Amino acid sequence: MSMQESSGVALWRQVADGIERGIADGRFAAGEKLPGEMEIAETYRVNRHTVRRALAALAERGLVRAERGSGTYVEAQRLAYPLRSRTRFSEIVGGGGHEPRGQLIDASSDVANREIARELGLKIGAPLIRIEAVRLADRTPICVSTTWLSTERFPDAGSVFANVRSMTKLLGHYGVKDYHRASTRITAAIVDATDAARLDLPLGRPVLVVDATDVDMLDQPLVTKRSRFAAERVEFLVENG
Repeated sequence: MSMQESSGVALWRQVADGIERGIADGRFAAGEKLPGEMEIAETYRVNRHTVRRALAALAERGLVRAERGSGTYVEAQRLAYPLRSRTRFSEIVGGGGHEPRGQLIDASSDVANREIARELGLKIGAPLIRIEAVRLADRTPICVSTTWLSTERFPDAGSVFANVRSMTKLLGHYGVKDYHRASTRITAAIVDATDAARLDLPLGRPVLVVDATDVDMLDQPLVTKRSRFAAERVEFLVENG
C-alpha cells in the first residue's frame, strides 16, 4: 500500500484514517495490540515519524492508547454508567446492548466495624456476610465489588448469590421487591495486585472506587458495598432527580 500526498491529505492523516477504518470494521478489536511502528510503516510505505504522528492523533481522540515498553492498543469504548437513585448493574449493561454477568469470588463471615455498622444501622460487631464478586459486560470485567449484608436478615446470602449471580435477584429472594440508593461516594485509586488480576488490568492503572448503601422503600438499610471500576472501561453519568 503506497500513499501519496498529491490527494492533499497529509500522509500521517492517511495512516490514521487507515487504522481507524481497521478499528471500525473489526480488523483491530477493542483491547488488541496494534502492529509495531515498523510494521505499520512498511504496510503504508511511510517513515516511522509519520506513523508516530498518526498514532498520537488517534490517541488524542481516545481510539488507541500507548503503554510504555509494551505497544499501542485499541481503546475499548467506555460503558456509559448512570449514577441515579435506582442503579442496577444488569439493567445498565443490558440497556447498552451487552450481556451482564456476575461471578462470585468469595463469600465469608465478617463483623461490622464502626463505618459499616453506621451504614447498615447495626451494632458494632454484628455478624455480616461479605460477598466478593466481579461484574462483567459480555466477557469484559467492569468492576469488582465487596458487599456486606446482615447475617440475621440475609442468612446464606453467599450461596444465594452464587446461584442467581445478581444482587437484585438476591434481595428479591429475601422478599425485597424494590430498593434505591441512599448514598454514593466516588474516589480514585490505583489498582492493587489482587483487583488487577480480577479486572485483567496492568498494575498501576486507575480505578474508580464507589462506596454506596442501598435501602428498601421504607429507607431501611439493606446492603453497603465498595466497588472498584476499571476507569478506562466506564464513564459515570450523574443524573439529577
